[in-house]
Amino acid sequence: MNRTRDFGMTMPGASVRLLHSAGLHARPVVTLTKLAKTFASRIQIAAHADGPWIDAKSVVKVMGMKTPSDTELYFRADGVDADAALSALVKLVSDDFQGGPA
Repeated sequence: MNRTRDFGMTMPGASVRLLHSAGLHARPVVTLTKLAKTFASRIQIAAHADGPWIDAKSVVKVMGMKTPSDTELYFRADGVDADAALSALVKLVSDDFQGGPA
C-alpha cells in the first residue's frame, strides 16, 4: 500500500495494485462499495492519481470505471474514519476481494 496525503486535495489517500484477473467486474465492485458504505467518511476512487475521482460508495459509478487487472487504484477519503476506510479498502483489494462484508 502506498500512502500519501494529497491526491489532488488535502484528503488522506492510498493506492494499491488491482490484481484480480477480471479487473473490477460486478462481484468485486459490489464487495468494494459495500465495504466503503460501512464508513462515515466520503471515499473516492480513481484509476489515475490525478482522477477523475468518483464516489466509491456507488456501484454504478465504480462499475463504470471498467478497470482492468494490473491497474493501480487510488483511494482518498475525508472524514472521522478516513484512515480506517483507506486501510480496509486497500486490504480488500490486496486480498483479492476475499473477506469483505457479507
